[in-house]
Amino acid sequence: MRNHLSVIFLPTNKCNVNCEYCFEDKTDDRMTHDQLSAVINKLLDFMEEGDIGGLTLHWQGGEIMTMPAEWFETAYELINKLASARGRYIDHGLQTNMIGYTPLWNDIIARMFGNSVGTSMDYPNLYRKLFRGGPDDYSRIWTRNIQAARAAGIGVGVISVPNRATLELGAEPFYSFFVDELGITDFQVNTPFPGGEGNTTKEALALENEALSRFFIDLTDIWVERGYHEGVKLGPIDQLVAHFSGEQSRLPCIWQSNCVDEFISIDARGFVAQCDCWVTSYPEYFFGNIFEWDSLSELLKSSPARKEFVERPLAIIDQDCIECDYLSMCHGGCPVRTYTIKHTLLEKDPYCYLYKSLFRHTEGVAARLAGREFLPAELRRARVNNGKAKSCGSSSKANGAQGLADFAPDADAGPNRTAQGGALG
Repeated sequence: MRNHLSVIFLPTNKCNVNCEYCFEDKTDDRMTHDQLSAVINKLLDFMEEGDIGGLTLHWQGGEIMTMPAEWFETAYELINKLASARGRYIDHGLQTNMIGYTPLWNDIIARMFGNSVGTSMDYPNLYRKLFRGGPDDYSRIWTRNIQAARAAGIGVGVISVPNRATLELGAEPFYSFFVDELGITDFQVNTPFPGGEGNTTKEALALENEALSRFFIDLTDIWVERGYHEGVKLGPIDQLVAHFSGEQSRLPCIWQSNCVDEFISIDARGFVAQCDCWVTSYPEYFFGNIFEWDSLSELLKSSPARKEFVERPLAIIDQDCIECDYLSMCHGGCPVRTYTIKHTLLEKDPYCYLYKSLFRHTEGVAARLAGREFLPAELRRARVNNGKAKSCGSSSKANGAQGLADFAPDADAGPNRTAQGGALG
């Protein structure tokens, strides 16, 4: 699990759209191939120091398709040459808004990115806009381009962020839009957060936990009825069901024991931070600049900002997380969601209520799908406290102790969204 490194990689900070809720501070910076070579060599040095065999670069921006496809042809050859000379393996993922997509991208998407792309769309779309044109124009171009990509044999996965209109419409129209209307069978629902510079849209962005919980629970039930047996992937719900079923699962970064152990992000200027949300929004939390350091591991070890992330779990669990039945899988949630709403790292994720509701519901779904009785956490605790199942290890304090073990920082913490590894720990 510590044999893989993940990097959220932004070779450009430029974007071709004007989404109202974007957390990024966009610039016109773009990496040259010489700068790319320097970054890859330092990543390979880091991998050799830690005996890390594989690296995944998650390419995004800014907007990746503001760069020409030809740039990636050269970059792909360059990266392969550098990696093979060191006996290392690098693979690639692509996240794009698809507004700049043309068939000129098909060849490099097939060769470099496994013939698949990740993109984003909300339903209904209120905030994704072009510089000249509103949400309807954005949605029309996006739909046309993903249909063209799928017709070319490219797999398309979608991230969607619910808004107030999403909750008003309900889970059924939302699910039907992606699966029935667009034919998307791989999509993920993310919670909104008002990152970056504030505006009136972001002030109204956060959704009330109870209403959002009802939406996620309804969406779970619709997916179980209509998509589970048809192979529809609906993150993070499908991964939660797999987790509670004892199957192999890949929970999202917001629920890792500490995301600082999982990945880093590097932007077009060479700045290193925790993820794209931090490297494009909050310079006070930059770890350093990779072009200014000879060693990535020394950069990470020397960063006061990174030290705050390392220490966050121990700082928040004594608030009220220690008694939570799901501490050992949630770990206090996402630091950027916390920071954007509460202006501190040292509190739990503001979507705590949603997470616990969703954990509880998907645990019950997993039990029903397996044909077994579901015993809620509070009843399991009661049985333990009554001495009827003292050896079951499922009390809240047992879970809390496991969470503390998970949180224990590496004394030599130096240096993903990985194959759920921890190459940075």
